[in-house]
Amino acid sequence: MDPLVYLAIMWGGVFFAVYAARKTKLTPVLFFLFVGALLVNTGFLPKEIPPFIRGFAEMGIIVIMFAIGFEEKTDNFLGSMKRSWGIALFGAIGPFIVAYAVADYFWQDYHISLMCGLAMTATAVSLTMVSLKSEGLHTSRAATGIMTSAVLDDIASLALVAIMVPVATGDAPANLHEIAIVLGKAVLFFVGVLILGAWIFPHPLSGLAGRMPLLRHFGLRHLLVVLREHLTLVMLTLALVVGIIAHELGFHPAVGAYMAGLVLREEYFLLDPDGGNRFDRTKETVDDIAFSWIGPIFFVSLGTQIIFDFDMVFSLIPEILAMTIGLFVIQIASAGLAARYTGSFSWVESVMIGFGMLGRAELAFVVMDIAYIQHSILTTEAFFTLMATAFLLNITVPVSIALWKPYFTGEKVWGGKRKTS
Repeated sequence: MDPLVYLAIMWGGVFFAVYAARKTKLTPVLFFLFVGALLVNTGFLPKEIPPFIRGFAEMGIIVIMFAIGFEEKTDNFLGSMKRSWGIALFGAIGPFIVAYAVADYFWQDYHISLMCGLAMTATAVSLTMVSLKSEGLHTSRAATGIMTSAVLDDIASLALVAIMVPVATGDAPANLHEIAIVLGKAVLFFVGVLILGAWIFPHPLSGLAGRMPLLRHFGLRHLLVVLREHLTLVMLTLALVVGIIAHELGFHPAVGAYMAGLVLREEYFLLDPDGGNRFDRTKETVDDIAFSWIGPIFFVSLGTQIIFDFDMVFSLIPEILAMTIGLFVIQIASAGLAARYTGSFSWVESVMIGFGMLGRAELAFVVMDIAYIQHSILTTEAFFTLMATAFLLNITVPVSIALWKPYFTGEKVWGGKRKTS
């Protein structure tokens, strides 16, 4: 019964987080993380989360990212990739250099510095997108720019893991063959998603399948007509399957779920002979699952990763502050300037993109696990510093987005004057 008790406690924490968010007018994500950290450090949740809760949390982030992709337009995403390469490149190089330099200054170990730089490179896109969702900004150009940049960052980070882990462990030099495999898997995944959206889902089918007499009139819309009473189940299965495929190719399943939602179109839900559209009803159900009862468990579970050894934390305050402040400044500056000058975003959009790239979660914790648990590259001090830095950066995401929103929407202009037109 213990896992069910823990789930009940976490759901109770979700109610508190939602209430606190309404009172403070901040995003619930911040309070989900706080609740998780509070519960684990006060003993209400175990330090080792049961597999049932871990699986529940993993499904939560998959559904969240699917719901966010479900609202995005495919053409907007593809168009944004052309504008986001600079954000991904410079928004990753800057944090890597700062994290490497801070680690090298305090610990003077090349291997530790490599792993610290790598852990702080990839952006926690799920945290940012949920924060933007709570502010009603998740369909903005800036949000799409953040998402596409973060996906490109994921690809680059996976390639860097292939390069740096063997170097840091001393097992092997950089292996070009492994790098080529990682990049090949990335190409395979995105080409597969493109085929799914361009030739398999459309109704009637297009491409080669569209020329086959028996198949050309069938597409996703036809399947949804047949299974019209189970649309939510179809959507969740699709998100999970594409997420599993992404995971098998080396990506976080959430990236696959987002892409699955991205290639869906509203016209696929024109199910009834009279033209009735079930898109809004299905979307409402998916959103309820993603943002009300499964999704929040992911963020509460993420908060439980912060186990405070207060004596060690106090002794590491200089390292934590240097790492956090350095990353905060360089991430906003590098991503924001890249958005402005390589992506032609406006200044208010560029600053929002800089704020949106601050979070560290999925890949950061994967790298920390590899470097600390699996290979013992990181010292305990370095591990705690990275964990505390990731936690503090995650807190800055919803706070900075909420504070910048009035300027982003035009309700205020820089300098404190309110727009009158």
